[in-house]
Amino acid sequence: MSLKLENITKFYGDRLILDRFSLEFKPGSVTCLFGPSGCGKTTLLNLIGGVTAPDSGTISGFAAEMISFIFQETRLLPWKTVLGNVIFPLIDKLPEKQATEIARKFISMVGLENEAGLFPHQLSGGMKQRVSIARAFAYPGSLILMDEAFQNLDNTLKYNILDSFLKIWEVDRRTVVFVTHDIDEAIKLGQEIIFLNNSPLQVIQSLSISTVYPDRVKATAKEIYHQ
Repeated sequence: MSLKLENITKFYGDRLILDRFSLEFKPGSVTCLFGPSGCGKTTLLNLIGGVTAPDSGTISGFAAEMISFIFQETRLLPWKTVLGNVIFPLIDKLPEKQATEIARKFISMVGLENEAGLFPHQLSGGMKQRVSIARAFAYPGSLILMDEAFQNLDNTLKYNILDSFLKIWEVDRRTVVFVTHDIDEAIKLGQEIIFLNNSPLQVIQSLSISTVYPDRVKATAKEIYHQ
């Protein structure tokens, strides 16, 4: 199904955030929304996720029950283990045995099979974000929304976790919309990069990246900065 925002207008108080804004996303691809802090990227993501409603315009192809979220804050349940956190959103969707098998598969794919019985307070920040990635892919949806998910991580840890995300995505190609103001993150993950500015939010450029993932950051950065 095509994922579209058409002629979206959104105000917060007297501030116009989006003015007849339109954008279409390619199913099965990773689209990065890149722009400065405060430009309206999170508002756009909240509209897609149904967290907030537009003042006018049409949003199509986004069903709330199909969506997983990965936030900057991992939002893990402190009283549940790694396995329990990944299983939790599956409780009403799948039989317990199947939910457990799926949860363990994705926990293994992010390299935490030996930590499945630990609680969030026993995990590092990077481990917690790996759990949130496993949880998002374990949920039986077709769309993942990510909001500055790696902002608080140092560069070495960030790229290790980005690699974990891509390892899963390469074998389970969900549609992903990823908000960031870090160009290296956008280059690392995105097949499509949408460059945005504010007052109100506008698309100033879009870029499709065909470079294969292992060769991404240095090669593609040169392409972008020479456009």
